Amino acid sequence: MLTLYGTPKSRAFRPLWLLEELELDFVHKPVPPHDSALKKLNPSGKVPVLVANGVTITDSTAILTYLADREGKLTHPAGSLDRAKQDAVMFQALDELDSCLWTAARHSFVLPEDRRVPEVKDSLKWEFSRAIDRMATHLKDREFVTGDDMTIADIVVTHCGGWAVTAKFPLENDTFRAYLDRMRARPAYIRAAGR
Repeated sequence: MLTLYGTPKSRAFRPLWLLEELELDFVHKPVPPHDSALKKLNPSGKVPVLVANGVTITDSTAILTYLADREGKLTHPAGSLDRAKQDAVMFQALDELDSCLWTAARHSFVLPEDRRVPEVKDSLKWEFSRAIDRMATHLKDREFVTGDDMTIADIVVTHCGGWAVTAKFPLENDTFRAYLDRMRARPAYIRAAGR
């Protein structure tokens, strides 16, 4: 039994999309962060949360890794060089893309108003644009960021790309934009977005 908590307009979209790609049966509870039911599972109130056979798993990347490893799909085997390359790209996306977007969100609406520094967003957009150019180098002559097969790294990278569109961050790299269009046209992505 799998139950995923979190709205699709959050990092919960990542495991939601993976669950659709894997065609697994699951229950989706689209609760917002800090929901009272959610806080019983994750005291921080953050989403996503996956409950698998009564065990609570937090953090979108941990959930992606668990599900992909459990099913043996959309990932390379643990301990392999291909897995190391996959993890390197996923961690690059978290470090260089997700972090810029999350910091901008914090200074837009998350932090108390007297703690926000809106001026930081211009610097974050510049940094993000450079990071997108670096990420696009993984797509040279490849359909996916780690090669010829889709992995959970693609879910993280694509989610960050979609988040950037919503946050009005620059996406001027044609290679990356074409990749983003391909990924967002996948049936499983569309099903997850429709929830």
